[in-house]
Amino acid sequence: MTSVFGHFGTFLLDILQTVVLAIAIFLIAYLFLFQPHQVQGHSMDPNFDDGEYLLTDKLSYRFGEPKRGDVIVFSAPPTRRDDYIKRIIALPGEAISISNNEIYINQKLLDEKYLPQDFVTRPGAYLGADNPYTLKNDEYFVLGDNRDHSSDSRSFGPIRRKDIVGRAWFVYWPATNLGLVPQTSY
Repeated sequence: MTSVFGHFGTFLLDILQTVVLAIAIFLIAYLFLFQPHQVQGHSMDPNFDDGEYLLTDKLSYRFGEPKRGDVIVFSAPPTRRDDYIKRIIALPGEAISISNNEIYINQKLLDEKYLPQDFVTRPGAYLGADNPYTLKNDEYFVLGDNRDHSSDSRSFGPIRRKDIVGRAWFVYWPATNLGLVPQTSY
């Protein structure tokens, strides 16, 4: 009789160890490596769909700097309670302006190959037409890909480096969209 309970106890201990190890791995991955996020709304159409799930890479920006074109998740102003997904358009120290519904970085037209040709960028409350803004050392200017349906830096201003959660890395749902988030090179 004792050996049956002994085997059962060993079995329970093995299961408990496995569960604790799985929880520890999940917590480490969630806190330091990857975090799931859901795209909510149409601000990133046509490149990201409403309801799409993705993993955010929280590690890359610990060792490197965000780049123009990166799709990021950040704590959105003013309350910083909601996470938004947007694309980095301008980097610290750069001057950004909108003129004739197009974006200029340091007075050079930004070529946004990831957008349909008929998309335009209208000015907003924070960044008016023909009124350049120079970003400070820890500021990034972010925009949604679907410019007419996006609350972004044009309305709430630049975001700070410390508000960036991470870089959108991998779409995992729906399965038809499964894959790495394309990185834009400039």
